[in-house]
Amino acid sequence: MKVLIIGGGVIGLCSAYYARQRGMEVTVVERDPAESSRGCSFGNAGMVVPSHFVPLAAPGMVALGLKWMWNPESPFYIRPRLSYELLDWGWKFWRAANAGHVRRAGPVLRDLHLASRACFEELAELQDNDFGLVKKGLVMLCREERTLEEEAHMAELARSMGIPAEMLDAAGIARLDPSVTMDVRGGVYFPKDCHLSPNRFMAGLRRLLEAQGVAIHWNTEVTGWRREGRQVIAVHTTRGDMMADQFVLCGGAWSPSIGRDLELSIPMQAGKGYSLTLERPRQLPTICAIFTEARVAVTPMGSSLRFGGTMEIAGVNDTVDPRRVRGIVKSVPRYYPKFKTGDFEDVSVWHGLRPCSPDGLPYLGRVRRYDNLVLATGHAMLGLSLGPITGRLTGEILAGDAPSIDLGLLDPERYA
Repeated sequence: MKVLIIGGGVIGLCSAYYARQRGMEVTVVERDPAESSRGCSFGNAGMVVPSHFVPLAAPGMVALGLKWMWNPESPFYIRPRLSYELLDWGWKFWRAANAGHVRRAGPVLRDLHLASRACFEELAELQDNDFGLVKKGLVMLCREERTLEEEAHMAELARSMGIPAEMLDAAGIARLDPSVTMDVRGGVYFPKDCHLSPNRFMAGLRRLLEAQGVAIHWNTEVTGWRREGRQVIAVHTTRGDMMADQFVLCGGAWSPSIGRDLELSIPMQAGKGYSLTLERPRQLPTICAIFTEARVAVTPMGSSLRFGGTMEIAGVNDTVDPRRVRGIVKSVPRYYPKFKTGDFEDVSVWHGLRPCSPDGLPYLGRVRRYDNLVLATGHAMLGLSLGPITGRLTGEILAGDAPSIDLGLLDPERYA
């Protein structure tokens, strides 16, 4: 069976790996050049997070988003613009942001994250595939009493779902990670969470795929499709037509435009995120953390320290908004008082576009209109964490097996 995968990010490469493990002949096409690291698979916080079982579309997020709209340095921002797609996405987001949706989505996200964590452990055991997997957990750091109470509720909910969570006061937080000075009231420790180096993980995947004979065509953009009835026959690319028996569309934030010629409805907005990495930080934590009020993720990666955050809904573009970056930088000394905003002078700013569905859940499964097309996209901020399990499930779908996890809520045509 010949499989053509569109998208060379973490979802695409993981899908290629697990399809190849099943004996399929796999080709990957990617719009960026091989040496590029601008995709959101590379500069993210590198977290594997079973603790993140609440989708982005949750109660209170609409009101919080409207409040943050007026602060140019806030963690969440929607740039107003005349766009039917944006209005439609916003309406669907509002409809999904309710307790019932969170209750239904929570067990699915939990199962996906835990299964993906197990996949990461298996991949880390492969020869010459050290991507720095650290299984020390994650801590949600809270500076405000109100936020600490909200996180206590989340910890209780996590435990009810079988996810370990421990409430800690400021002294307990300090004992948990004495390598960094913190100014917090307390937090929640999730021992099942992990972190790794995204760049090293992606490089390791490429080595594995190349060793297994997977062809990766870099700097190759999909320009259209050829189809006959219920079959996709080929994709038109800037390097000519490419044919296959089955096709997987995992083009990230570009998936809606790529699938437009196939008359697919894939509501999605690009959520821009930023990160800055200090190569010689003043202090180096041993556990990854999230500044809860600031929505900033902090990850030690070897001897460096990465800070990442913001969700900027501003369309598919490569512009960097310095106000969003300032919001990240200014938050650091508030939680880590030994750090200074000046530490980030002359530090390169990375940015990437996360593919955000309206309900905060990925699109994963076969498209009913075509017998040989699978969608695997829309993971928003969870792309790295859910990459391996998405790849494994995609391999199961391509092989005609029943998915090992119920994918009903992830139906790629739930908005068709």
